[in-house]
Amino acid sequence: MKVIILGAGQGKRLLPLTEDVPKALLDIGGRTLVGRQIDAFADCGISEFVVITGYGAAEMDEELCRIAAERDLTIRSVFNPFYCVADNLASCWMARHEMQDPFIQVNGDNVFKAALVEALLADPNGEVTVAINYKDQYDADDMKVMLDGSRLTEIGKKLPIEAVDAEAIGFYVFRGAGCEQYRSVLDHMMQQRSGLTEWFPAAVGHLAKMTEVGICDVSGHSWCEVDFPTDLQHARHLVANW
Repeated sequence: MKVIILGAGQGKRLLPLTEDVPKALLDIGGRTLVGRQIDAFADCGISEFVVITGYGAAEMDEELCRIAAERDLTIRSVFNPFYCVADNLASCWMARHEMQDPFIQVNGDNVFKAALVEALLADPNGEVTVAINYKDQYDADDMKVMLDGSRLTEIGKKLPIEAVDAEAIGFYVFRGAGCEQYRSVLDHMMQQRSGLTEWFPAAVGHLAKMTEVGICDVSGHSWCEVDFPTDLQHARHLVANW
C-alpha cells in the first residue's frame, strides 16, 4: 500500500497566509500539514508516498526530502504544471503511473490521527472504498454522497441536500481491479473538454456507475480539513489535544 497526496494547490481561500507558502506547508502545531499527514500514515507502517506538487514545488520538495530522511521513508513528488489553470482531476491524472498497485489517495488539506488510517486499512469493503462521515447537517462546501446501503451511488458538492446521506472526507482506497478502473476513468475524463475543470470525485462518481464503490464509516474519528483561516485555527486547537 502506498499513499498519494494531492498537494499541488496554493490554498487561495487561506490568503494571505498562503501568499508565499503552499497550504500543505502551513504550520499545524509545530509540524507542517503534509508532515502530519505522512506521520499518521507512517505510524501505521506505510513507507511509500507520492506527493503531487504545484504551487511552491521547490519548497515542497525540500520539506519532503527532510521528512523522508527523518522517518526513513520513500517519498516521490510528481509536479503538476497545470495547477493554476486546472482542478485536481488533472493532478490525479498526472500521477496515474503511480496507480498500478494498491494505494490510498488523500486530499492534501486533511489533518487526522493514525487511528483513522487504521480504520481504512482494516476495512474489507472491496476494490474501491470511500471514507465517509455522518453528521446532522451538510453545507455547500461538503463533498456529499448518496448511498444504497453500503454502496456509494453518487458523489458531489452540488447534490440536493435532501438526498444526501453522508459526506466524503477526502480518503479513497483503491485495490486490485479498482486501480486500473480508476486510471481508465481518469484518462477518459481528461480527454473531454471539461477535464481541466473537474474535481476528481467526479471520476469516483463515474466509477460508481461501472462497479461497486464501497464506504468506510469513520464517524467519531478526530480529523478536520483546512480550507479557511478558521479551519486552520481549529486544526491547531485540535492537534494541541492529541
